[in-house]
Amino acid sequence: MARREGGGGGEGAAPRRRRRPLRVVLIGLLVLAVVAVALFWLRDNKLLTPEGCSVKTPAGEGTLELPQAANAATIAAVAHARGLPDRAVTISLATAMQESKIRNLTGGDRDSVGLFQQRPSQGWGTVQQIMDPVYATNKFLDGLVKVPGYTRLPLTDAAQQVQKSGYPQAYAKHETKATLLASALTGREAASLNCVVHDFAAPDADGADTASAPQDRTQVLSDRVRREFGRTVTPAAGHTSTIKGAENAVSLTPDPTASTDSGPDAERQNGWAVAHWAVTQAQRLGIETVAYDGRIWRQAKSEDGWKPQPTGTSTKLVLVSLASPAKG
Repeated sequence: MARREGGGGGEGAAPRRRRRPLRVVLIGLLVLAVVAVALFWLRDNKLLTPEGCSVKTPAGEGTLELPQAANAATIAAVAHARGLPDRAVTISLATAMQESKIRNLTGGDRDSVGLFQQRPSQGWGTVQQIMDPVYATNKFLDGLVKVPGYTRLPLTDAAQQVQKSGYPQAYAKHETKATLLASALTGREAASLNCVVHDFAAPDADGADTASAPQDRTQVLSDRVRREFGRTVTPAAGHTSTIKGAENAVSLTPDPTASTDSGPDAERQNGWAVAHWAVTQAQRLGIETVAYDGRIWRQAKSEDGWKPQPTGTSTKLVLVSLASPAKG
């Protein structure tokens, strides 16, 4: 059979140029460019680090969601206001972990509600009262301080004498995490609690989160501090900040003698209790910066945690600045 001429495989045909390696390289570069743009977008939109709070001390580490951390800080603040020892904070936190996972629940077993799942039918108060974390914590502590030697009892025994739970041994499993969290919220471990906050909460019905004007926000913050810390912390609005970008500031001055557990480092410990509280409340109250003891926390860079701030801070007061209304 005669050979067909002029075909692609004929002797006179020019060899095909191999483009596949170049095409693979170009596709690889395109993929890398897409990944780089995606990573830049994610970082710019603060999606690489999810919102939430973390505690890190030499004794261990733990994490919480923002609402859990805010509620835990309220529990610690109320105990602080009453001059109770760290052990009371640990017992209270472990109890709330078991009862509600430190969430302010609107329901539960039978008519139980709130952080400690207290029941109106058992004399704990009205639903509205129990749903207030400050009220609920005070009611729990009212019962705890009546337990003889509660600071020396096993945690689960002390909690059970207040709660009268059907699962009396359940509180014990939370003791390690509660102790870790208490060490941060009482200020015993400085700069150990950080919260990543991307966006501030919208104003809620009772105005507890954000307000329409800067002076309103400072008032909301001051009222919250007084209600949770009582006379152990003095808020003062209108402080002139020496920290760049920390405008619309409120100074929070802790009483160095407030805590029965403070010891010789009372002033600094109580200050860190307040500073950590402020960070946990940042999303709810529109807090942009918290500065204390040579450190600063910035909401805009909250993934970085507490950073050195050599000027404009002291151990005498915690300086808190609030966001402008447009950011609320």
